[in-house]
Amino acid sequence: MISQKVVLKGFMVKRRAKFLLWLGALGPGLLVMLADTDAGSLILAAQSGAVWGYRLLLQQILLIPVLFWVQELAVRLGLVTGKGHGELIKQYYGKAWAWFSVSTLVVCCIGALLTEFTGLAAVGELFGVPVWLTMYIVVGFLIIMAWTGSYASVERVAIFLGFFEVVFLWVAWCAKPNIHELAYGLIDIPWHQPSYLYLLAGNIGAVIMPWMIFFQQSAVLDKGLHTEHLTPARWDTAIGAIVTQLIMSSLLIILAATLGKTNPNVSLNSVTEISDAITPILGFATGRVLFALGMAGAALVATIVVSLTAAWGVGEVMGFRRSLEDQPFEAPWFYGIYTAVLIVGAILVSSNIVNLVRLSVAIEVMNAMLLPIVLGFLFLLARHTLPAEYRLKGGYAVLIGVIFFIVSSFGLICGFLGMV
Repeated sequence: MISQKVVLKGFMVKRRAKFLLWLGALGPGLLVMLADTDAGSLILAAQSGAVWGYRLLLQQILLIPVLFWVQELAVRLGLVTGKGHGELIKQYYGKAWAWFSVSTLVVCCIGALLTEFTGLAAVGELFGVPVWLTMYIVVGFLIIMAWTGSYASVERVAIFLGFFEVVFLWVAWCAKPNIHELAYGLIDIPWHQPSYLYLLAGNIGAVIMPWMIFFQQSAVLDKGLHTEHLTPARWDTAIGAIVTQLIMSSLLIILAATLGKTNPNVSLNSVTEISDAITPILGFATGRVLFALGMAGAALVATIVVSLTAAWGVGEVMGFRRSLEDQPFEAPWFYGIYTAVLIVGAILVSSNIVNLVRLSVAIEVMNAMLLPIVLGFLFLLARHTLPAEYRLKGGYAVLIGVIFFIVSSFGLICGFLGMV
């Protein structure tokens, strides 16, 4: 009897340890995926549904495994090497290539930050809040959160904000899309239309963003994860990939079932038009509030991720301390870059609110056209910097290489043809 109790106790201890291991690994994957459905991505999905109905929906589904493969490699590189993405490029390919890679990262981060802040400003204007006040509140909140918190607290706040995006799943269900029209849209692909190809490239760039790779590889390190967390971290990433694409697909379906049906092929010009498409489904007050919560949550979580990514990326190349576990006086460059990025973005948006829809589409197309550089480095690092046990090799390496080549080429070519 005693031996049975000892065995049972040992079993329970192991189960508890495994549970805590899995629980401790969750977060970075879901966080970066919620940031993936940022203000720009949601606006691009809405534009896709309004102009092309359901014709860009199939792509959202097909990109789920691609998104997972990309981010899983970032997780693997971070956990096994213990180094960030920029740091690995610097170590294996030199400072010049590291600065080149981080420069493209900074460009993407600036573009993303402009769309996030412009989206937040547009949400504020729905309720009569001036742009400068929205920026003041948002930047103040985000600076205080980072300067006074740890990685864990920042992650919890960001995920909480990001979960407001799930409201779009319910709204899409309430929109009651026509199943026959949806099915036809999956196979009716207008390849000959430049405007379709331009949005196609934008959707690729909205799903696979350069800053996501840098962020997740740095985040798993700042959280203190190691190789034993690899399996739960993969599951965290896989679940996040499904959730983010469901959210993107939901907003596309909402606009396809409303504006795309009543006024097809007409481009959106403002966030208000997206909000107005939801209000007939839920009522004016409810629709506007829920849209504001979803859009604000998306923009805020992405702002946190993008700002941290810029600070981490530059820090990895320059070699200064770069952790949310450090106090501001211990890592002044890290907190300084994080704060400066927020303030500069807010000033630019407060000075001149541009057409958010056009800006968002252009930023996502730019992301797609940078993928050959980003995915190229990711593939090479996974092939040459990892020990044999974790290295990307064999048939799986061939598969990933082919997929990366197709996606990169597709984004680059469609973006170029769409602009011609």
